[in-house]
Amino acid sequence: CPLLGYAVEKKMAKGKVGEKVGLPCCHEIPSTESLRNYRVYWQKNTTEVVLAYAEGKKISENERYKNRTELNMTNLTLWISPVEILDNGPYQCVVQHLKVLQNSVAPRIVCDEPVTLFITADFSEPNITAEVRTSSCESDEVVVRCSSHGGFPKPKISGALNNESVVWNATWVSEAGISPYNVTGNLRLNVTEDTSLTCSIEYNGFAKSTSLLLKKRSDCVLPTIPPSYNVITASSIIIIVFLLAVTLAARFLPRHGKYTSFFKKQS
Repeated sequence: CPLLGYAVEKKMAKGKVGEKVGLPCCHEIPSTESLRNYRVYWQKNTTEVVLAYAEGKKISENERYKNRTELNMTNLTLWISPVEILDNGPYQCVVQHLKVLQNSVAPRIVCDEPVTLFITADFSEPNITAEVRTSSCESDEVVVRCSSHGGFPKPKISGALNNESVVWNATWVSEAGISPYNVTGNLRLNVTEDTSLTCSIEYNGFAKSTSLLLKKRSDCVLPTIPPSYNVITASSIIIIVFLLAVTLAARFLPRHGKYTSFFKKQS
């Protein structure tokens, strides 16, 4: 059996949907022997046999893994291609050495260790939309929505507002425990100036981000301020004086013209 540190290092494998992934076993067949001296069982969840070999021949293959598995005849790595989300989970590599004693085969377990397979499915690029609910010259009330879909495992959604972290009101949708996720985050903001917003989707060591610039509306029209009482009073007085002046002038000017004509006739 391998050293403990080596075994611990090989207890985990990662892969993306559609890729070819190898699950390492805890035993390697020496160069002086062959697979004919062993029984090898690859199991999932300790009960479901994925692939099994005995005395160098394949004796069992799970229908769901049919035509997707391959066993390395030396280090007993189980290769799965292409991997699916349903392949996610714990596996077990069990190796027995066949020893011949008086014409009988007495198997001896030389390896029995778990390996966990972590499957990742890429999420779509986050999509950010913004809707202005109310607006004033001081601020805009904006509802922001960030969404991404089709990924695995269940993601985290995070964000930054002008480089300051924000917490999204997030919801997740998945048809089952092992199926793609859709995630949506919502924010309600008061925008008083041009603001940079980033939405990030994080899953199994991967991340995708999208940024959006929220621009403060610049077409604000200030309301007309009614004139004060003093201004109205002064304006009224000026208008009255002007009307009186026009009236007096209208009365005086015709008489002045009549007197002028009379004096001309007398002379």
